[in-house]
Amino acid sequence: MRFACQVLQGSNAVAFRHAIYQGEKMNQPRSYVVCLLLALFVGITQAQQPRPIISPEVQPDNRVTFRLRAPNAQLVMLAREGVAAIPMQKNEEGVWSVTTEPLDPDIYGYSFVADGVNLFDPSNPFIKANLIYTQSLLQVPGDASLPWELNDIPHGTIHHHYYKSNVVGDNRDFFVYTPPGYDPKGQKKYSTLYLLHGYSDGANAWTEVGRAERILDNLIAQGKAKPMLVVMPLGYGAPEIVAKTGSGLRDRSVRDRNYEKFREALISEVIPQVEKAYLVTGDRESRAIAGLSMGGSEALFTGLNALDHFAWVGAFSSGGLDENFPTVFPALSQAADKQLRTLWISCGKDDRLVEANRKIHDWLNSKGVQHTYLETDGSHTWMVWRRNLASFVQLLFQSQQH
Repeated sequence: MRFACQVLQGSNAVAFRHAIYQGEKMNQPRSYVVCLLLALFVGITQAQQPRPIISPEVQPDNRVTFRLRAPNAQLVMLAREGVAAIPMQKNEEGVWSVTTEPLDPDIYGYSFVADGVNLFDPSNPFIKANLIYTQSLLQVPGDASLPWELNDIPHGTIHHHYYKSNVVGDNRDFFVYTPPGYDPKGQKKYSTLYLLHGYSDGANAWTEVGRAERILDNLIAQGKAKPMLVVMPLGYGAPEIVAKTGSGLRDRSVRDRNYEKFREALISEVIPQVEKAYLVTGDRESRAIAGLSMGGSEALFTGLNALDHFAWVGAFSSGGLDENFPTVFPALSQAADKQLRTLWISCGKDDRLVEANRKIHDWLNSKGVQHTYLETDGSHTWMVWRRNLASFVQLLFQSQQH
């Protein structure tokens, strides 16, 4: 017991010696002294621990307080998805904090920037998965009618598949959502949406961040969307495009190869696997393809150049395509337009890619290709893309065109 005193310093060691002395003076049994020492040790340890902090904390009026303990930092900023970073203030305990204005119910990515270094929120276990720009996730809860909210309804199932790609030359994965009531031993067959992620995302982006399965569950339960499978593949035909230096994204040849090899892998590898393993109809009228950002461009490049495979095409905030559209879409014409059930293009009004989407819109008009073009509120964020998906899937596999 006396050894414990030797490993402590100052007043803590004095307190331990006093406890031992009092126990021995009172002829207490050894077990009593041990218990006394343990209680004292726990009390001292707890007193030395900093008070836990809550972050993020959603207030009743939907203002949100973010906190970070960083006593040695000189400047800490809150970087929140879709808005400019804002400074935080430090208190006497070394805790930085800031409270936002009331936020709309949604799911937000955010991080702290401490002296120029991006940090997770260590008080928050929810992470926005990404290969380069990983953040923490905040959900401001809202009404049950919001398409990404978790409700007490029948739920579909997410299946995770791995395979070796001979086209790309690596091992990769894809996810499949099957709707409520899907019976692998049954007779009913389903249509399929191939849903593509954006640059720097993984194949899990639409489930982990986009909440695609919740959106489908809710819309199917409400009778607003038809039950369907959703296949979410890895979107890199040229994996070197996601180099952290950004060199792959800036290289036109890498970007073009990324689109071409992705299309080849999707059509020759992923679709055959899905249609062998699942009860799907397997014709062009029952296949759709859509995606966000890079995935939006892949959806256009793949879908509009493979109308024998897809009748429904959607692009959310697409970017990265060569703007020589006659070269990118050599077979697209007013005649090809008749094969399309829906061509849906959208972008946020404040998105840096809105001009590129307007150019696609104008070119399609010049070719006489009917399509839906929307500019919504918002920028290049998941808050826009969740709503895009909810709107787009309600059009799928219905009788109307465009």
